[in-house]
Amino acid sequence: MNTCSDIYQLALPENREIILVGTAHISQESKDLVRKTIEEEAPDTVCVELDEGRMKSLEEPDRWKNLDLKAIIRQKQLGTLVANLVLGSYQKRMGDQTGVRPGAELQEAVQIAKEKNIPIVLADRQIKITLRRTWSYTPWYRKFALLGALIGSIFDKTEVSEEELRKIKEQDSLNAMMAEFGKTFPEVKKVLIDERDQFLASRIINAPGQKVVAVVGAGHVKGISEIIEKNMELPSEDSLSEIKKASLTFKILAWSVPVAIVAAIVAIGFNSGIAKAGELSLHWAMLTGGGAMLGTIIAGGHPLTVLIALLTAPFTTLIPMIGVGFFTALTQVYMRPPRVQEMETLNDDIWKVRRWWKNRVTRVFLCFLLPGLPTVIGKVLAILKIYQAF
Repeated sequence: MNTCSDIYQLALPENREIILVGTAHISQESKDLVRKTIEEEAPDTVCVELDEGRMKSLEEPDRWKNLDLKAIIRQKQLGTLVANLVLGSYQKRMGDQTGVRPGAELQEAVQIAKEKNIPIVLADRQIKITLRRTWSYTPWYRKFALLGALIGSIFDKTEVSEEELRKIKEQDSLNAMMAEFGKTFPEVKKVLIDERDQFLASRIINAPGQKVVAVVGAGHVKGISEIIEKNMELPSEDSLSEIKKASLTFKILAWSVPVAIVAAIVAIGFNSGIAKAGELSLHWAMLTGGGAMLGTIIAGGHPLTVLIALLTAPFTTLIPMIGVGFFTALTQVYMRPPRVQEMETLNDDIWKVRRWWKNRVTRVFLCFLLPGLPTVIGKVLAILKIYQAF
């Protein structure tokens, strides 16, 4: 592998050549390097670390402002949207500090390729698939830590200079950082870095032409280079895009708890009378519904959203595949639909806690997230009461 700064030249059979350009997604230096490389190399194909969705976001930066939140909630994609927005907004905030729009070097590659009529290959996996695979491969007991790390990034005020970005791009430093991150969340590193290295490498290798310029983030350079140089066997794109389904054992365990709860109340009804079963059922409804209602009130939900939380939580706690947040968020977006200006300021408001309750979009997020924990606490307390009744 011949290297020159952030450019890596890789030889393939049949005299094919891949020129890998490692970049920082918020660096002016990287943007300039991309333009210079494509102009000087005149490749047959340009590969970019983008998927169709991110490509459209770069070409139409205002497109996301027209998101149909109702449809996103119905499709149970609100959690993915929140994670995507936090990650995107974090990168945007760092980009604001360096004066470079996130993904500018990728957009630059696309623009130059179009100017020169060079075919473009979108080499990355869809971001929603990456996020869903990250979540599905994270053990349930570590999901809370992952959520905490994501939320914690909101309060991270670290400023990044262009000089610090240059240091981050240095191979040894970046690999050390990824290795350290992998110790804490190995399943996240596997999906975000390792799997995408494989996906990107597959698309780059199969790109048409004798000479290919591939523009990717610096964190992927080592992995992609190793795959190409060692001619590693790669999994299919379908297998790397498959969403892990819950196992039959997990489904049985998930349903066994609500079935046991209902069975316990019925058994108590036979042994201690209908009145006792009714009392426990009321406790269940008030503790789970009350917890959800409290969380929705804290979220600043509309009065009807609060009522929906009270009414639906007793049932959603008995259905493993759906949570009370689905109903509270959907009700909130119907009763308090976001205004255009709130969509426009969302990227900035998401980093200011005091604005969460003022922006209607973030309030929908709060109505989705906050009812969950108090509902779980209410569920535990209700189960203890049923246990004590035996």
